[in-house]
Amino acid sequence: MKLSIGVLAVLAVLRGAGKAADDPALGPDSMPQPGVPRGHVEGPFVFKSETFKDTVRQYWIYVPAQYDPRAKAAVMVFQDGHKYVNAEQEFRVPVVFDNLIHKREMPVTIGVFVNPGHAGTELPADPWRASNRSYEYDSLSEEYARFLIDELLPEVSRKYPLTDDPERRAIGGASSGGICAFTVAWERPDLFRKVMSHIGSFTNIRGGHVYPSLIRQSAHRPIRVYLQDGSNDLDNQFGNWPLANQEMAKALEYAGYDFHFEYGHGAHSHKHGGAILPDALRWLWRPPEPPVTPVK
Repeated sequence: MKLSIGVLAVLAVLRGAGKAADDPALGPDSMPQPGVPRGHVEGPFVFKSETFKDTVRQYWIYVPAQYDPRAKAAVMVFQDGHKYVNAEQEFRVPVVFDNLIHKREMPVTIGVFVNPGHAGTELPADPWRASNRSYEYDSLSEEYARFLIDELLPEVSRKYPLTDDPERRAIGGASSGGICAFTVAWERPDLFRKVMSHIGSFTNIRGGHVYPSLIRQSAHRPIRVYLQDGSNDLDNQFGNWPLANQEMAKALEYAGYDFHFEYGHGAHSHKHGGAILPDALRWLWRPPEPPVTPVK
């Protein structure tokens, strides 16, 4: 049986997930805390896209307790939303948002958790195997950004008005979802300027290995980038994930970007990214700093 690039990439993720070299523990900001107002999660909702025709997907919305319908909220989009919205697994974004918003370490932010599309009218039994995942996430184009900007976020905004200020719009994801998050901001910095990538697939699944060169040679984008990876991440026919993320970090440094690279010892899993998520969000949402001078 011949497997598609997308299926091969997903299987590589699943094979690597059990090889973690460390098992970092979640901290208090990833746990419900007494006295902290809790937001709520709505969904899953089913969505059919016009950009990616003949696909179906699910998405969820997190609404913080401090949300004021009279003000347009900040927004953060997460790819592979089923993973990030789950309050009992590694990332626990709704819990972390509750704690950080309460401490004013990030703005009042609507979370949008969206899964990749799947061909046909039925949802996949396993969201990781959604048939359109690799095409949507690993492709270097503005197509996925257009889906978010023209379709999904206007749908969310009908109920919860969202800001158009790019400094208050963030996007994140893991693996192929991580490179997808970067691509959205790279293509549309006019609407997204904060990126969080966990174990990002900046490898040659669909050409993502070219990003370090593009960053060095292209006009500077006003984006802020948080990268996380581990030295025991994947090494397969698509490339070497630790090397690719190190090359991304060096390119961002060379080009004078506002970035942070958290490099641990983990494998292609969500453990390290989940453990450091509160610190990553604090860094991502911190106030602006003076411009960085590019390396000459």
